[in-house]
Parts: sequence; C-alpha cells; structure tokens
Amino acid sequence: MLTKRIIPCLDVKHGRVTKGVRFAQNRDIGDPVELARKYYRDGADELVFYDIGASPEDKGILIDWVQNVAKAIHIPFAVGGGIRSVTDMRAVLLAGAEKVSINSAAVLNPQLIADGAKAFGAQCVVLGVDVKRVTASASVPSGFEVYIHGGRKPMYLDALGWIQRAAELGAGEVCVNSIDADGTKAGYDLDLLELVVDAVGIPVIASGGAGSIEDIISVFRQAHVDAALVASIVHEGTVTMGEIKRKLGEEGFLVRN
Repeated sequence: MLTKRIIPCLDVKHGRVTKGVRFAQNRDIGDPVELARKYYRDGADELVFYDIGASPEDKGILIDWVQNVAKAIHIPFAVGGGIRSVTDMRAVLLAGAEKVSINSAAVLNPQLIADGAKAFGAQCVVLGVDVKRVTASASVPSGFEVYIHGGRKPMYLDALGWIQRAAELGAGEVCVNSIDADGTKAGYDLDLLELVVDAVGIPVIASGGAGSIEDIISVFRQAHVDAALVASIVHEGTVTMGEIKRKLGEEGFLVRN
C-alpha cells in the first residue's frame, strides 16, 4: 500500500494567504511563511502554494516569499500561478521549491509540459486543472470542462482528454480541483476524481471540498487518489494535521508520521 499524502493548500495573493469559496469572496488567512512553518510542525507531508493573482493579473510569481518558505521548512513544496516558461520554472525551483504547478499556461501552450519535464524531470512538473461540471457536449463529452485564469475563463476543453494528453506530454502528477466544490466543505467531487484516476497512470491529487476527516477518508477509499489537498478545515482549525493522520491510520491507511 502506498503512503497517502495530506497537503495543505495555500492560495497566495499579493504576498498574503487567502481563502475563498468557488474562487471568490477571498478572505485573509495570514502570512505564507508563518503558515508554512505551522503546517510543517503539524506534520504536513507537502505544501502547495498557488499565486492566485499572477495569471489573472498577467504577473509573475513574487520569488521572495518562495525563498523565505524554503528557508523555513524541510518538506517538499510546490508553487504554481504565473509560471509561463521554462525560465519561470527554473526561477521557482532555484528559489527552493521542489515542484512547479502549471495550469493556465499549460492549456495555452501544452509544449510547456514537455519542455519542463525534459529540463527538470517529470517529478518536478505538476499539472493543475480547474474543472467545472457542465452539460456533456461534443467538445466536453465527460461533462467536466477545463477553466483557466483562476476559474474565470471556460476553455470548452474536456478535462479527461486534457489530463490524458498532459500525462503523455510528461506531467509527473495531476492536481484536480473542482471549482464547484472549492471552499464549500461539502466533500470532494468523487465522480470526477474516479474518472481521472481510471484515465491516467500518474499520481492524482484531489482538491476542492474537504470539510471533515470523513471527506478525506472517502476520497482515498472511493476515488483511490494518491493525495488530498486541504485548506479551509486546517486554516480555520476545524481539524489538525495530527488528527487527520491519526484517523487515517486507524482506518487502515498508510501515512507518514
């Protein structure tokens, strides 16, 4: 049995961590470095930071806070948002991140996935996908459509087909975020995640909707994902990383202590 990873997700805008519901109504959570330290001490397996203002505002990532996070923690972390080139990837990795997450830029330029995997290895390249349920159509046969620019722009692109193509191009893992579930604390979109897990042979990370430890157990048990992102429930102190790990262990899952 492979170890299941729990990954706190920190959305960063203008140097501060924020959290919203369905990509809107964001509220301030705190300083990214201080929160990184907290989750590192609490037992997070990895962290992921999304600069949610970079792509919509056509800006690059502010590297300073990435460097400061790297100095503060000793677990892997990924950074995404505003990464548009191999040069951008290199800057983030040199700043101390172990992985880069590419989303909008990969949809607009799929070759970026292959170029990044060739330059740094597939293990460094995470495909981020923001997905919304729609009526199935010729262009979106699965009924799950890809959105870019922070969930603002529909691409009339089928999520399953896109994820399969990205895996073929060299993405090392994929983080699937349900826009419909994001921030609702109503549970992960298990239907979407099951389809993705069945469609690709790379690790799948569930994102969007965690409201309880039971939701995390369900996504591992039913969708068989490799990792689960958590945000609101740990930012708000509903549960701690230690409580999540203990309960998963009691349920028979292999977790890192």
